[in-house]
Amino acid sequence: MNEPSKHSGSAERTGAIDISDFIYAATGERVRRLTMPNGSHWFPAVDVCKSLGYTTPRKALLDHVPEDHRDNLETVTGSHGLSVPAGRSWRRDLQLIDLQGLILLVNACTKPACAPFKQWVAEVIETVQREGSYSLDKAEVQPAGPGAPLAYAMPEQVAEAIVRLEAHNLQLDEELANGQRESIALQRETLAMQREVLAAQQATLAVQQAMVRAMERIADRFDTLVLERRAPRGRLATPPTTESVLAAWRQRLSVTEDVWAVAVVIAPVLVEKGELREPLESIATRTGLSVRRVNECLRLLRKHACIRSRGGAENGAPVYVLHQI
Repeated sequence: MNEPSKHSGSAERTGAIDISDFIYAATGERVRRLTMPNGSHWFPAVDVCKSLGYTTPRKALLDHVPEDHRDNLETVTGSHGLSVPAGRSWRRDLQLIDLQGLILLVNACTKPACAPFKQWVAEVIETVQREGSYSLDKAEVQPAGPGAPLAYAMPEQVAEAIVRLEAHNLQLDEELANGQRESIALQRETLAMQREVLAAQQATLAVQQAMVRAMERIADRFDTLVLERRAPRGRLATPPTTESVLAAWRQRLSVTEDVWAVAVVIAPVLVEKGELREPLESIATRTGLSVRRVNECLRLLRKHACIRSRGGAENGAPVYVLHQI
């Protein structure tokens, strides 16, 4: 967040070097900045320390920045009659450092990216010691507007550092984009594999269902063979009738009124069609019982070997057949 100064200042060289480029050349990052009405610049210490590789901002400030070059956000803004900037990242107790404090942190940093900036600072000090002053070169293209401040060329060392840092950041952006593309490709491959696994599971389920149907047919055939073997020699087993089925059921269990009502409805169907595929709701309607009670009656008939389950129909209705002994 940059808050531009409300006063341009009378000095010709105020802002001779763009402060954003200056800080970028020093730290290699576009750190947040607050510019006060008097032209002073303040920076969040945590931003600067992070860009320079300091792991403990508090220790870095205590070791390298004197107290008169650091303060908290509320004090700095309050001294100029300003309010704390909006946003969760701008806390009242946020530690700030001024431009001189930032340069002190840069000079204490060991990152190779800070070397060009340090060399330029050393050149400035040497030039001042030798010649008594250090001046910036004026840019070839001067501002055309009347009263506009003069433009000055960025020092060569700092300009070269900015170019190298920008190229490095572009390379990092390209690497990040490549990483994102690889991640998307990997996600697509994973999705394709998941689809293949799902298809395999569906095929396995179809095989299992076919096996269940085959086993049911085998069980039916086995029951038929048992009946034929137990029938008297020289004659076939007598086909069951509704009356014989109901009579046999009466002998196997104590038939209550509810059970008998269900038995009277399903016995003719089992005898005529060989199986019952009627939904429970339909049986409940014909008997006047609840679906739950119909289900209990059918469970009781299965328990006493009157009928047996044979899976389910396509519409979800249970399938029952006579339990022949």
